[in-house]
Amino acid sequence: MRPILRLLPLPLCLATALSAQAGERPMPQNWALCPVGDVVPAFADFPRAPEGLHIDPLDKTAAPDAADGKHAPIDIEGDHLDGTDANPVFQGNVTMRRGNQFMGADQLTFDKAEGRYKAEGSVRFQANGLRLRAARAEGDQTSDTHTMQDLQYQLLSRRGNGKADSLSLAGEEGSLRGATYSTCPPQARHWELDARRIDIDNQTGWARAYGASLHVGKVPVLYFPFFMFPTDDRRRSGLLLPSISNSSRNGLDWAQPVYLNLAPNYDATLTPRIMTSRGALLGGQFRYLQESGRGTLNGWWMPHDRLRDRDRGSIDFKGVQNVSEHWQARADLVWISDPRYLEDFSSSLDGLSRATTFSNLGLYGLGQGWTAGVTADHWQLADYTLTRSVLPYDRLPRAFLYWQRSAGMALTYGVDAEAVRFQHPVYAAGSRFDAKPWISAPLQGDAWFLRPTLAWRYTTYVLDPALAQSLGSGKTPSRAQSIFSLDGGLFFDREIRVKGRDYLQSIEPRLLYLNVPYVDQSGMPVFDTQPLTFSWEQLFRDNRYSGGDRQADANQLTLAVSTRMIRQSDGFERFSASIGQIRYFRESLVRLPGEPITEKGNSAWVVDANYAPTDRWTIGASYQRDPKFKRTDLASLRARYLFPDDGIVNINYRYRRAQLEQVDFSFLYPINPSWSVVGREYYSLRDRKTLEGVAGVQWDSCCVAVRLVARRYVQNRAGQLGNTLMFEIELKGLGSAGQNIQTTLRRSILGYNRDDLYLVPPQTATGQPSKPAPANANP
Repeated sequence: MRPILRLLPLPLCLATALSAQAGERPMPQNWALCPVGDVVPAFADFPRAPEGLHIDPLDKTAAPDAADGKHAPIDIEGDHLDGTDANPVFQGNVTMRRGNQFMGADQLTFDKAEGRYKAEGSVRFQANGLRLRAARAEGDQTSDTHTMQDLQYQLLSRRGNGKADSLSLAGEEGSLRGATYSTCPPQARHWELDARRIDIDNQTGWARAYGASLHVGKVPVLYFPFFMFPTDDRRRSGLLLPSISNSSRNGLDWAQPVYLNLAPNYDATLTPRIMTSRGALLGGQFRYLQESGRGTLNGWWMPHDRLRDRDRGSIDFKGVQNVSEHWQARADLVWISDPRYLEDFSSSLDGLSRATTFSNLGLYGLGQGWTAGVTADHWQLADYTLTRSVLPYDRLPRAFLYWQRSAGMALTYGVDAEAVRFQHPVYAAGSRFDAKPWISAPLQGDAWFLRPTLAWRYTTYVLDPALAQSLGSGKTPSRAQSIFSLDGGLFFDREIRVKGRDYLQSIEPRLLYLNVPYVDQSGMPVFDTQPLTFSWEQLFRDNRYSGGDRQADANQLTLAVSTRMIRQSDGFERFSASIGQIRYFRESLVRLPGEPITEKGNSAWVVDANYAPTDRWTIGASYQRDPKFKRTDLASLRARYLFPDDGIVNINYRYRRAQLEQVDFSFLYPINPSWSVVGREYYSLRDRKTLEGVAGVQWDSCCVAVRLVARRYVQNRAGQLGNTLMFEIELKGLGSAGQNIQTTLRRSILGYNRDDLYLVPPQTATGQPSKPAPANANP
């Protein structure tokens, strides 16, 4: 029975026929594929047949091989035994097993001398995730030839199923005639692939298909007189699925990837691309994978872009390499040919909002109680409306160390240190050394904590002569400041019952006192320091600046309180709210050039609240109000509703004084289990302009999805709007044709894929991810 195992690659070949897949492309995990149904019902006599007669026609001394049954004996059982000893005929619940393979039939005749068998009546076969039924089957073990007639098969793990008129096998070669394949159930055949004949050579892993066509419904949409495709998981060079789209800027946009299988641990993809309104370009990707590292190199080159009348291109590389147990090298390098590149080759608002590109290369270390690294980074201009004078300083190189130790239960100490050489294409620069040793005595109990911390920060420079002369502070200005903070909080909680449900309610007051003496820093340069966005996190930092060029003086007290209400049955947070404010006991004189002094008094109130009236509704708000000027600095309102059938509605309002005022409405609304509409209106109230508008319809079943989406969006920095019409048909479990609309919808509609709701970073009222802690913040 060994040759029957060769049936397994045949339907797998059909699964790759449309795309003629050359490289390994794992199935997206979020495809809503059809459930694994019993297209071929499970066999009642598998894996164990009824007790009956037994015969072993082969040598039982051979060692069985459970993987492929090459040396396993054949066991045949049935209710009745007729015929002769040389030609036994088994009837009634006949089963034949060899290794992990199973065949059942109403009748099976076996010729011991010739090694031939013939199975008739409800032939059943199952092995290695494949289950099939056939009208008849016969084979010759000696010549290794086998045939089956009128078969229906099902892939148990890949959800594919189909039929074939006949199957012929001869050694490592086989031929399948009149074959079909689909991931749809038989009663709803939304798409199906069929071929007049498929010849397979399992030794080389290649198959040849003749007269193959793809049907969507009952309509043939693609026809292949002849093509070759792989029969197993070995990677092979060849064509991948093309990407096709149309837009007002690019015209018809066709990209055809060509996969090159260079070696088991590295490969490449070349992608010729034609944009009818702009010209032709060539893209490429090279990937490698080693035991100690991996990397990806991407590049695009356009010899002549008619849009800008020049050559265009880009290169980016991302890679990591383990050097030792504690050290790892990382690279994230980007180069673009001109400042308009991101604007012209990006179809999202992210490409327009980026004024620079950032490249970083470094060696990073991590151990128990320490983090260190030596890095270099570089900025490149990506906004043609700006000049290189706006670029941040390059750090070539930068070395840092964060180290801490505990002395018993009540004392922790450490040091944060950094040494940097700054460079800039326009301005004079210099070097900086910044060190902050600190000691803390954290105390805590079940319902309280108290953390007094004392630090001393020392910063010194070696400046280029031109910069030293402009600042008038000498070549080696320095600064030394003590930093004292006392951070304490309480935790109160109680159990309450609301509408028949048990909740845990907490109230968490917190105080932070910060004292930093004033040191004049007006003669010090500003290399990489910016004021941090005022937010809830900023209430508890010891410096309102990032970087090491400024350490704010302070004599202030933060007062804050938070409360939460958590459902005890499942941990669902029904309500949360936080409010806080800083009280400045004196004015803070340290500032950046052009920045006002932080005056004595109270800071803006920081308020944040979230409420879930039901498990489907979530409402939230953030608010900052300056009591001195009686004005709102920031406001954000957000609401989300989840439909029972995977639909969602998002409503957001964002306001930041003198910067932006926007509304963002997006939705995925299911009309019925198959049809749904999608849309987004992202509008700037300040500019009275649509930033992005999306409207579309999609039909989605468990084996086919069709999407048609129109998009209007800001396509350049001048604010001009562009239009594009996108169409995609996705044959689930097989492939897709057209533009990748799902990527656009996931970016535009938060929650289009429900899993994305659990991957969203914390948001500020500007709609941007919250800024990370500065590099020299306390651990």
